[in-house]
Amino acid sequence: MSLSFANSIAVQGRARALVPLCVGAGTYLFFLFLGDTLLQDSDSFWQIKIGQWILDHRAMPMIDFYSFTRTGAPWISTSWLSQVAFAFSHAHWGWAGPVILTAAAVALTVAIFVHLLEAHIGAPRAVLFAMLALLLSIHHVLARPHILALPVMVAWVGLLMAAASRRSAPSWTWLPLMALWANLHGGFVLGLALIGPISLEAVEHAEKGRRLALFMRWVLFGIGALIASCCTPYGWRTLQGATNILSLGELLTLIVEWMPANFATFTPFEGALLALIAFGYYRGLVLSAPRIFLILFLTWSALSHVRSIDAFAFLVPLVLAKPLGEMFPQPQPAAAAAESWPSRYVTALGALMIVAASWTSTSLYLGQHRFTFTMTQTPVAAVDLLEQRKVQRVFNAYQFGGYLISRDIPVFVDGRAELYGEKFIMDFFRATEGKKPELLPRLLDQHKIDATLLGADAPGAQILDQLKGWKRIYADDIAVIHVRDGADGATAAPPK
Repeated sequence: MSLSFANSIAVQGRARALVPLCVGAGTYLFFLFLGDTLLQDSDSFWQIKIGQWILDHRAMPMIDFYSFTRTGAPWISTSWLSQVAFAFSHAHWGWAGPVILTAAAVALTVAIFVHLLEAHIGAPRAVLFAMLALLLSIHHVLARPHILALPVMVAWVGLLMAAASRRSAPSWTWLPLMALWANLHGGFVLGLALIGPISLEAVEHAEKGRRLALFMRWVLFGIGALIASCCTPYGWRTLQGATNILSLGELLTLIVEWMPANFATFTPFEGALLALIAFGYYRGLVLSAPRIFLILFLTWSALSHVRSIDAFAFLVPLVLAKPLGEMFPQPQPAAAAAESWPSRYVTALGALMIVAASWTSTSLYLGQHRFTFTMTQTPVAAVDLLEQRKVQRVFNAYQFGGYLISRDIPVFVDGRAELYGEKFIMDFFRATEGKKPELLPRLLDQHKIDATLLGADAPGAQILDQLKGWKRIYADDIAVIHVRDGADGATAAPPK
């Protein structure tokens, strides 16, 4: 092989190393230009509010102080680090800050994902899987903590699968990833749960003489990961707080992101499942028992809760990477050629150009566009009226809770479902959705409600129109306000 030909291979090899960065940059710009779609969940308001409280007080919340129905009740924030990051960015750049942070997190996720996959199946197929993963998870890409934890999830599972494929134990140097994940979002429990089945993949294919020793190393790593997950300001309570949401029972079927997958109409997730089954039959894909279990577990999670579809989208390809790589082997460039100076020069220069282009595009776009939160969850005019009337106790719609918190108005309920509990929110939904209309006046009297703030199309608003002792004083396309009949501009004083 001539020197020039070897250098050509080296440059091409290093150029391929830029693929993850290129795909990540493209993903970042895509979500930056569609940034308003990331601001559609009112939970972002209270996430930012709590993050700002942490920054202002240099302390961690231990009780609730944003509602009047659970004031003083024990509550911890399992996403405190993400909340601080969102609050800091919002304080400095307005809504552009959380949008940029979210877009960058998704971009980093895709870059890590492509990097992990291309080692087994090549860059073209890795990019295709990345596009499919984004298509499946795009409904859940919002300016919220779970997105900031997404790159950590992909990196964690990818590294564990790589260790299992090598029939070795994970490195202890990876444990800080688990600690970071535990501070970013409560979804870290998934990372802990996957250690077991992934370890079985490594042990199953190891030589018989070293299986026990390898298994024990994985057990010790699992214990280390559990300890690392408690390296948060809350210690072991972080683990308890992260699992509280799973005990809400029937309520999980009413909260949109916790609902089970619905195949009444065709969805990308349904198409992905059918394609996976069809591919397995057509190509005769053979998997080990642990990999089958991992795929079934991730599929079951996605079927049970639509918020788990993003984990399915990004983790199933990592589980399939090695078997697919064996079915479609990729040529490997010469190691010596890959380390030559021209290739390193091309890689460094290309990376700088990509980063510079992304930064320039961001600056230009921010100079011409102002990000705004979706109007359907920001009843600005209605809340202005409530403040004018000095209302103390507002019976608010679930989706308005975050916005009210951002306006420093104590809420009846908000997106922190684990704080309020299953019965409380189930009664709220049954009353406001017309399932048990007799509950509505009972709740209003029980909690000494001064005014209600419900969605314009909510059945509860129509019930209040007919309810004796209440009158409608405001309505627009977003919200409706009812107050007690005969109430004047000054409402009752807050209860002791």
